[in-house]
Amino acid sequence: MYGFSTTVTGAFDEVEQRVIEALKVEGFGVLSEIDVQAAMRNKLDVAMPRYKILGACNPPLAHQALQAEPDIGLLLPCNVVVREDEAGAVTVSFMDPEAVLSLVDREEIAELAGEVRQRLQRVRQSLQQDD
Repeated sequence: MYGFSTTVTGAFDEVEQRVIEALKVEGFGVLSEIDVQAAMRNKLDVAMPRYKILGACNPPLAHQALQAEPDIGLLLPCNVVVREDEAGAVTVSFMDPEAVLSLVDREEIAELAGEVRQRLQRVRQSLQQDD
């Protein structure tokens, strides 16, 4: 598996804000936001439910990773997807940093990946508790 997810009750915009706030509690900021729905509509004239990719970063942990492996930026930031299905249910999915960063075969990166994974799992748990 390369990720983990949860379905969250609420309107898309509300859930997105809850995700951003929960990420902040764990030391993450959102560096980028890709509106996939808008891109598909504008570039391909394809309709789809709302779908955003949030590029989440914990600066101290990212700095440690970059110090250990300068090219690790190819695997950063941690993507968090907020998506709506055809019925209107909202799912939040998290990249599993242990799965992705296992590509870098270094012990210090594996330890950082474990820390990041724990923080993202706490974000998921907080979203589940809010429901």
